[in-house]
Amino acid sequence: MPLTLLNIVLPVAAVAVLGFLFGRRQARRPDMDFINHANVMVFCPALVFSALLDNPVDLVHSWPLVAAGVLIIIVPGVLLALMPQRGVARRAFLVTGMFRNTGNVGIPLMMLAYGRHLMGDIVVLFVLSNLMHFSLGLILLSRSSSRWMWLRNPNIWAAVSGVLLAPYRHNFPPFVATLVEMLGQIAIPLMLFSLGVRLAQDRIDQLGLALRINALYLLAGLLTLPIVLWMLPLTPEWSRLVVLSAMLPPAVLNYLLCEQYRADPRIVASVVLLGNVMSLVTIPLVVWVTLVWW
Repeated sequence: MPLTLLNIVLPVAAVAVLGFLFGRRQARRPDMDFINHANVMVFCPALVFSALLDNPVDLVHSWPLVAAGVLIIIVPGVLLALMPQRGVARRAFLVTGMFRNTGNVGIPLMMLAYGRHLMGDIVVLFVLSNLMHFSLGLILLSRSSSRWMWLRNPNIWAAVSGVLLAPYRHNFPPFVATLVEMLGQIAIPLMLFSLGVRLAQDRIDQLGLALRINALYLLAGLLTLPIVLWMLPLTPEWSRLVVLSAMLPPAVLNYLLCEQYRADPRIVASVVLLGNVMSLVTIPLVVWVTLVWW
């Protein structure tokens, strides 16, 4: 089991560490905005579309997974709303705790830990998180002024297209499938590399506050999981995906959105940074539990 965990976690960590070292060695602060924008707008949608074509998802059959993906975002938000918290804007505290790093960390980890054959289900959780991040998350951050921004997210439309066109995938010219797959293969390593560069650019301020907030996030995830696993008829494979999703570190996107809406971005940056550092310890433990118990 220790060797299995190393084989799962080390490739993911190694690419992020490479990005971190590369970012540290630059004389000037690396400008990753264009790269991250291209990843969100081109490579990630290609990954979503390709994964759903290769691993068709029956949303009617997969409703428990869809429901679980929604609940592991909503329930922690409710729990965190009931917790007293000082030192950070409440809207930033809630959004950062609700939306986890399902892209940079979640996709490669789940694929390595549980198998590429679950890629369709992994993408469903990723797309659900994106959909809610750019709808509910922006409503919370912007106080209702951006409720329709999710319509501009290409990952959502790539998912819709992938689900609708999957039954006709054999009718596509081979070069189309090859092109989309090539573009999609860029997304995961670029996510991890960009995460490493981002971590190299920032530093942790107010360590005690960031540590306390991340502990509350992990607690909210732990309290949510028994409810979700008991309520829904999840398969063992889906249960593993849901458990790991709920215990992932906060998404780097939280910092970017909080900066845009002026919701304590410096504190959120420290929370996100520390949460991703802490995940080097927490994620191997969660993966081990899911592989042993299910």
